[in-house]
Amino acid sequence: MADPLSTVFAALADPTRRAILNMLLEDDMAVTDVAEPFQMSLAAISKHLATLADAGLISRERRGRVIWCKLEPDALRNASVWMQGFGQFEPVDLDAFERFLETELATEFADDSPAAPD
Repeated sequence: MADPLSTVFAALADPTRRAILNMLLEDDMAVTDVAEPFQMSLAAISKHLATLADAGLISRERRGRVIWCKLEPDALRNASVWMQGFGQFEPVDLDAFERFLETELATEFADDSPAAPD
Protein backbone atom coordinates (compact mmCIF):
# COMPACT_ATOMS: atom_id res chain seq x y z
CA MET A 1 0.00 0.00 0.00
CA ALA A 2 1.39 3.38 -1.00
CA ASP A 3 1.59 6.24 1.44
CA PRO A 4 -1.37 8.68 1.32
CA LEU A 5 0.63 11.51 -0.23
CA SER A 6 1.81 9.29 -3.11
CA THR A 7 -1.76 8.13 -3.68
CA VAL A 8 -2.97 11.74 -3.87
CA PHE A 9 -0.27 12.75 -6.34
CA ALA A 10 -0.91 9.66 -8.47
CA ALA A 11 -4.61 10.54 -8.59
CA LEU A 12 -3.80 14.14 -9.52
CA ALA A 13 -1.50 13.01 -12.34
CA ASP A 14 -4.43 12.35 -14.68
CA PRO A 15 -6.00 15.36 -16.45
CA THR A 16 -9.48 13.78 -16.43
CA ARG A 17 -9.36 13.40 -12.66
CA ARG A 18 -8.16 16.98 -12.24
CA ALA A 19 -11.07 18.15 -14.41
CA ILE A 20 -13.47 16.16 -12.24
CA LEU A 21 -12.08 17.82 -9.12
CA ASN A 22 -12.56 21.23 -10.74
CA MET A 23 -16.19 20.36 -11.45
CA LEU A 24 -16.72 19.29 -7.85
CA LEU A 25 -15.39 22.61 -6.58
CA GLU A 26 -18.75 24.10 -7.55
CA ASP A 27 -21.03 21.59 -5.82
CA ASP A 28 -21.71 17.92 -5.18
CA MET A 29 -22.62 16.09 -8.37
CA ALA A 30 -24.28 12.85 -9.40
CA VAL A 31 -21.99 10.41 -11.20
CA THR A 32 -24.01 10.79 -14.41
CA ASP A 33 -23.55 14.57 -14.26
CA VAL A 34 -19.82 14.15 -13.72
CA ALA A 35 -19.63 11.87 -16.77
CA GLU A 36 -21.64 14.15 -19.07
CA PRO A 37 -18.87 16.43 -20.43
CA PHE A 38 -16.42 13.59 -21.09
CA GLN A 39 -16.14 11.48 -24.23
CA MET A 40 -15.84 8.20 -22.32
CA SER A 41 -18.06 5.51 -20.92
CA LEU A 42 -19.72 5.68 -17.53
CA ALA A 43 -17.57 2.69 -16.52
CA ALA A 44 -14.40 4.66 -17.33
CA ILE A 45 -15.61 7.65 -15.32
CA SER A 46 -16.45 5.30 -12.45
CA LYS A 47 -12.83 4.07 -12.45
CA HIS A 48 -11.58 7.65 -12.27
CA LEU A 49 -13.97 8.35 -9.41
CA ALA A 50 -12.78 5.23 -7.60
CA THR A 51 -9.17 6.41 -7.89
CA LEU A 52 -10.13 9.83 -6.51
CA ALA A 53 -12.08 8.20 -3.67
CA ASP A 54 -9.18 5.83 -2.85
CA ALA A 55 -6.93 8.88 -2.56
CA GLY A 56 -9.44 10.54 -0.23
CA LEU A 57 -9.97 13.41 -2.67
CA ILE A 58 -13.71 12.73 -3.02
CA SER A 59 -16.38 10.82 -1.18
CA ARG A 60 -19.31 9.02 -2.77
CA GLU A 61 -22.75 8.64 -1.22
CA ARG A 62 -25.77 6.76 -2.47
CA ARG A 63 -28.99 8.75 -2.26
CA GLY A 64 -31.76 6.52 -3.49
CA ARG A 65 -30.59 5.15 -6.84
CA VAL A 66 -28.16 7.98 -7.49
CA ILE A 67 -24.52 8.09 -6.39
CA TRP A 68 -23.34 11.58 -5.48
CA CYS A 69 -19.72 12.74 -5.43
CA LYS A 70 -18.38 15.35 -3.04
CA LEU A 71 -14.96 17.03 -2.95
CA GLU A 72 -12.98 16.26 0.22
CA PRO A 73 -10.45 19.08 0.62
CA ASP A 74 -8.37 17.56 3.46
CA ALA A 75 -6.37 15.30 1.14
CA LEU A 76 -5.53 18.29 -1.06
CA ARG A 77 -4.66 20.32 2.01
CA ASN A 78 -2.09 17.72 3.11
CA ALA A 79 -0.50 17.74 -0.35
CA SER A 80 -0.48 21.53 -0.37
CA VAL A 81 1.21 21.69 3.03
CA TRP A 82 3.86 19.26 1.80
CA MET A 83 4.51 21.34 -1.35
CA GLN A 84 4.66 24.61 0.61
CA GLY A 85 7.66 23.20 2.46
CA PHE A 86 9.67 23.77 -0.70
CA GLY A 87 8.70 27.43 -0.82
CA GLN A 88 11.08 28.21 2.04
CA PHE A 89 14.08 28.14 -0.29
CA GLU A 90 15.07 31.06 -2.47
CA PRO A 91 15.06 30.24 -6.18
CA VAL A 92 18.52 29.57 -7.51
CA ASP A 93 19.83 32.03 -10.12
CA LEU A 94 21.62 29.55 -12.38
CA ASP A 95 23.21 32.28 -14.51
CA ALA A 96 24.78 33.89 -11.45
CA PHE A 97 25.93 30.46 -10.23
CA GLU A 98 27.53 29.76 -13.61
CA ARG A 99 29.35 33.13 -13.55
CA PHE A 100 30.57 32.36 -10.02
CA LEU A 101 31.91 28.97 -11.09
CA GLU A 102 33.65 30.45 -14.14
CA THR A 103 35.33 33.08 -11.95
CA GLU A 104 36.36 30.53 -9.33
CA LEU A 105 37.68 28.08 -11.92
CA ALA A 106 39.58 30.82 -13.78
CA THR A 107 41.17 31.95 -10.49
CA GLU A 108 42.03 28.37 -9.54
CA PHE A 109 43.66 27.65 -12.91
CA ALA A 110 45.58 30.96 -12.77
CA ASP A 111 46.94 30.06 -9.32
CA ASP A 112 47.95 26.55 -10.45
CA SER A 113 49.73 27.57 -13.66
CA PRO A 114 53.51 27.81 -13.47
CA ALA A 115 55.00 31.27 -13.51
CA ALA A 116 56.46 32.40 -16.82
CA PRO A 117 60.31 32.53 -16.89
CA ASP A 118 61.90 35.96 -16.92
